[in-house]
Amino acid sequence: MPRTPLALLSPADQERLRALRRMKAVALGALLVMAGVFVVAFWLQGQHPWLGYVRAAAEGGMVGALADWFAVTALFRRPLGLPIPHTAIIPTRKDEIGRSLGEFVETNFLASDVVRTKLAQTDIARRAGEWLREEKHAERVAAEGATIATAVLHALSDDDVRDLISDLAREHLLTPEWGPPAGAWLRTIVDADAHHGAVDLAVDSIAHWLDANATAFTGLVSRRLPGWVPKLAHRFVDDTVYHEAVKFVQAVQADPHHPARRALDGYLARLADNLQHDAATRARLENAKAGLFDSPRVGALAAEAWNTAKAGLLAALADPESGLRQRARQALQEIGERLTTDAALQTRVDTWVSDAAVFLVDRYRHDIASIITDTVERWDPAETTEKIELMVGRDLQYIRLNGTVVGALAGLAIFAVAHAIIPV
Repeated sequence: MPRTPLALLSPADQERLRALRRMKAVALGALLVMAGVFVVAFWLQGQHPWLGYVRAAAEGGMVGALADWFAVTALFRRPLGLPIPHTAIIPTRKDEIGRSLGEFVETNFLASDVVRTKLAQTDIARRAGEWLREEKHAERVAAEGATIATAVLHALSDDDVRDLISDLAREHLLTPEWGPPAGAWLRTIVDADAHHGAVDLAVDSIAHWLDANATAFTGLVSRRLPGWVPKLAHRFVDDTVYHEAVKFVQAVQADPHHPARRALDGYLARLADNLQHDAATRARLENAKAGLFDSPRVGALAAEAWNTAKAGLLAALADPESGLRQRARQALQEIGERLTTDAALQTRVDTWVSDAAVFLVDRYRHDIASIITDTVERWDPAETTEKIELMVGRDLQYIRLNGTVVGALAGLAIFAVAHAIIPV
């Protein structure tokens, strides 16, 4: 079987390989020692009968060593390359071993009662809270969340986002008719006199503008007068128009029941009614709405708004001292504090986690266990054998060494009992 070059193994596997080679050398050395002792004892036992016991022990040690060498080797490859049945078990039965391992894990580890019992013994919420309320841990979670959010934002296509925004706007803004709900909303405002504040604000704004922009009335009316009218009359007309506008606005400010206010109330009431019941008014509103949203300028503004929001989010996510990151860290610490001190919340969270884990195990345990089966099936037989041998081969070499010792003792015992029962 081809070996993985040493340079391609991890440092841990390299150390395992060296330990395996050392134990193989020790086991082989024990076999050679037994063979040497056997040769010497067999050669000299005629002169020294007591060496028969030594020979029997050495003989038993060799048999035990060879038998265990065969057993250990048969797990990973064919001994001496011979096609002996039931050898090279791991490479030839790799897939079956993977299926059995998957079934074992599914039956004994992914059972709902096992999972629930284990989770019931673990204070998940309290431990999570104790860990999360520490600032460095909350910062770590916030940083990881920022990294994920940044990756998601970078992965998003700007064109796709704009199309999504457009589709959502069309579905939730353009498709529904605005007239009836807008009319009902306006009727509620008018009936409650809630619009009076907005009217006051508008009138005050107009009054301030008139105070600051008297020159804007210069020529506003006088430029339309005949040329033969004296210039003094032009100025008089413009000043009169300005002062009348100022007096009108002041009158509206001073009188809550000014005719202009009542006219506006009546107009808003009629508009509210028309938006709900007049087909022509509703059609004009729908046309205006469609024209607004279909305007290229609105589309450009939406794209610009997304680009600005995305750039702002990326900058905030990248800066550990940004307000977004700080608020996220504080929120996580507060959650951790509550999980640590609130017994009722701990119970709810532990119950949620337990129920969710049991649900996932009951529904997907076969799929989870199949990961083991599918992974083992994809492994190369030779590489699988080598990996397993690196993991357990050193311990298996102790079996060879123990077999040598046990075989020697068994051979000595058998020889001694035989001579005790049937003396020579």
